[in-house]
Amino acid sequence: MPHTRAAMREVRAEGGWGVVNTGYCSIHPSSDDTPLGNCRMWDDEDIKVHALMVDAVHRHGALAGVELWHGGSGTGNRYSRMPLISASGISADTTYPGWINLTQSRPMDKQDIRDFRRWHVDAAKRSKSAGFDIIYIYAGMNFGPYQFLLPWLNKRTDEYGGSLENRVRLTREIIEEMKDAVGDTCAVALRFSTDELLQIPSESCESEAHEVISMLSEVPDLWDVKSSSWTTETASARFSEQGAQEPINSFVKPLTSRPVVGVGRFTSPDAMVSQVKRGILDFIGAARPSIADPFLPNKINEGREDEIRECIGCNICVSGYHDCIPVRCTQNPTMGEEWRRDWHPERIPPGDPDQGVLVVGAGPAGLECTRALGLRGFAVTLTDAREELGGRVTIESALPGLATWARVRDYRTNLIQSMGNVDIYRGSQLCTQDVIDFGCENVVIATGATWTREILSMTGRPAGELSGEAVFTPDDIMAGAELEGPVVIYDFDHYYMGSCLAELLRKRGHDVTLVTTASSVSAWTFMNNEMGNIRTRMIELGVNMVFENYLTGFSNGVAALASVYDGGGVSSVEAAALVITGFRKANDALYQELVADRDRLSDAGINIVRSIGDCHVPGAIVHAVYSGHECARTIDAGDSEQAFKKERPMIMV
Repeated sequence: MPHTRAAMREVRAEGGWGVVNTGYCSIHPSSDDTPLGNCRMWDDEDIKVHALMVDAVHRHGALAGVELWHGGSGTGNRYSRMPLISASGISADTTYPGWINLTQSRPMDKQDIRDFRRWHVDAAKRSKSAGFDIIYIYAGMNFGPYQFLLPWLNKRTDEYGGSLENRVRLTREIIEEMKDAVGDTCAVALRFSTDELLQIPSESCESEAHEVISMLSEVPDLWDVKSSSWTTETASARFSEQGAQEPINSFVKPLTSRPVVGVGRFTSPDAMVSQVKRGILDFIGAARPSIADPFLPNKINEGREDEIRECIGCNICVSGYHDCIPVRCTQNPTMGEEWRRDWHPERIPPGDPDQGVLVVGAGPAGLECTRALGLRGFAVTLTDAREELGGRVTIESALPGLATWARVRDYRTNLIQSMGNVDIYRGSQLCTQDVIDFGCENVVIATGATWTREILSMTGRPAGELSGEAVFTPDDIMAGAELEGPVVIYDFDHYYMGSCLAELLRKRGHDVTLVTTASSVSAWTFMNNEMGNIRTRMIELGVNMVFENYLTGFSNGVAALASVYDGGGVSSVEAAALVITGFRKANDALYQELVADRDRLSDAGINIVRSIGDCHVPGAIVHAVYSGHECARTIDAGDSEQAFKKERPMIMV
């Protein structure tokens, strides 16, 4: 998606980031991660694709970097169908589903190693032709050269195996040959994982990680230090604080005169400055913070820190990678839409200030819609039945580990409250006549959704609701309902709610059994890299987990279960209380009443009535924010269908 990627990265350059990198960029068909979203530098035709991004980044004075990557045995080659290659034919990762292969890798012989070096050099030359300023060699996360560094992946007995000096040889050769190939117009950087090597003792240094840095100290022009684990590096805010990678990168700077960059899901400018001032890093690397706010550097530089759209660490961006689509963001609804819809995170077309818009509901959809409408200049009135704004965000951010999610509310309320064209009415429960009488030409209904007590049939379809005093929904628990233990949580929502409630109730002292129809707890969270951490948390808390079972009934203190496969293996779990975490129903009664009588709306001077967010279609918070933003952008577009730009493949003749 060259246009999509170029536009996305241009916005970051415009926002003040000093260096804007590609994602991991394959150097050869033997390193093919299709259908995942890696770019490639396989031949000269790829140069012009990258030049599009480089030119866009250079327009704003930033440097452009390319992360040249060979996956070794850590890729799939599903499209190219070439045999996997590695240092010794050993699989790099046998537990992460995305990297489990049905074929083993082939040990590289001397010709393979010569080819491997040549592929890096050829890709570096093409990168220079494309105009890149910084050319990376990716020697981390069990990829390519990194597999030669680890003694459990490198069992060679030639000059590329055995001693650390031999294991480092290939990395050194590639860096030196790339530097010779690109001259002094491009920097050659090493993206390097340290955490595993930090665990290996060294005779001459504190660890083999220290020794590698010392041996290659001045060879690369830049050190980019990171975790070896994709799931650790991208741990969510629920399981990791910002700056959490300091223990694995703080030792590097004293060992080299070259600049050092590192990541850590930094969201606070103070935390960034602290690491630089304390000599931990020279440069702050940031993927997720730049996704949430591409203009973060400019806002710091201009003294507008209170306007930063801080990353909440939900990892919806990571799920976009697994979904093989452009990155999405809960905080930044324009992410991935810069080219497709011509959306900019800081600029929005002006609207008619004489047009009024009534927004009913101040959850994530209503708040984002109000913020964007306010920026467009409309006269906006925001109402909510509650005294506290934020809707589900305010409620759910009180759950264990989700405190940062309140930033979805805080960022928007801070801006809305400073807008002279926005009025806010709290504690205002509006009925249909209230909306009619209000006198706004445009009405947006954002009244959210409610969890139901509906369960599934043995065919996986809705089977009606369970009733009873001991049957609860997540809404009940978050509203402070008191219940007796033991508790069964029946979770077929598969996202965070079931496990968060299990943690909450377990910390209150209840015995908890989490029953799910899936083969793992919170099964969808494989997509945002939380699943392993959630499973670990449940084990640590002593939550009993029952997988691949339907709930078939609940009475007399017993929850009845049956296998999802054939209904066999019927079992029961003692339960004084049952919490059903499955379906949500849109709170759309107000919307349906309004649109049921179009003549009445017309007589009242109401031109448009829209429902947004969970009121329109229940989903995750990212969907609600996007829905609110889209409504604000298009509310004056009439009934015309919005243009849908798409990347098109080139037909070779």
